[in-house]
Amino acid sequence: MAHTPKNQSEKAILTARRAWCYLVLVLISFLCLFFFYVLIINSTRTHFEIQKGFSLMPGKSIITNFRNVLTDANIPVMSGIRNSLLVSACSAALSVYFSALTAYGIYAYNFKFKKAAFALILLIMTMPTQVSALGFLQLISKMGLKNSFIPLIVPSIAAPTVFFFMKQYLDASLPMEIVEAARIDGAGEFYTFNKIVLPIMKPALAVQAIFSFVASWNNYFIPALVLDTADKKTLPILIAQLRSADFLKFDMGKVYMMVAIAILPVIVVYLLLSKFIVRGVALGGVKG
Repeated sequence: MAHTPKNQSEKAILTARRAWCYLVLVLISFLCLFFFYVLIINSTRTHFEIQKGFSLMPGKSIITNFRNVLTDANIPVMSGIRNSLLVSACSAALSVYFSALTAYGIYAYNFKFKKAAFALILLIMTMPTQVSALGFLQLISKMGLKNSFIPLIVPSIAAPTVFFFMKQYLDASLPMEIVEAARIDGAGEFYTFNKIVLPIMKPALAVQAIFSFVASWNNYFIPALVLDTADKKTLPILIAQLRSADFLKFDMGKVYMMVAIAILPVIVVYLLLSKFIVRGVALGGVKG
């Protein structure tokens, strides 16, 4: 079948649009990776080399910067990494599991005020953390939980944003017939959720685990209010302390190295769970 001028014109327009999309994606990828490249390069350079300006070539001070970070008595990096890993991992696990459980309850059960409960959760999602920070700080002080990881971990059980994503995912991927069949076979509700529903939700769990882990890992505001002693401080607090050092002790190479160390666990978590991201985001954004 011969190609008509109209078909050739449409094909040329489609090719041009596709090329434009690829160009935009390449540009966005470059902008995202460029700053990461700057971070890695500067972590290998000395403070004076960084002050001279940007260089595309790495320096020779990576070992020195790394040793300076680890041996700084005022900045216990290993303790900060351990604390951040503990808080982030526990927060992500609690947030993902209980948000999925809540979303399943809203999805699978019909009860009075169901729509009101869903609307209330979404309303809470719009409230910024700073609004409730003062009351939260007063509450944990009266409970004797100041300078403890508990106020950083336990509240992650209530995560409205994660709940909303899980609810959307269930709407798109979980037929009620599966749940009803399990009930007919005599399965209990928690057994159904843990053994049947959770495996179906694995992509959504992986996506939200990454997001929750990263959000907790990068969280500075609440930990800075709650934690006082150096041995309890998380990595973002230590990075802020290092950046606020006096002029004579300020070392940009050291700061860049510490930031580079801080992002490594995030990259590892992403690589471990990345295969679930595309499917999880796609289904989580579709309402069935």
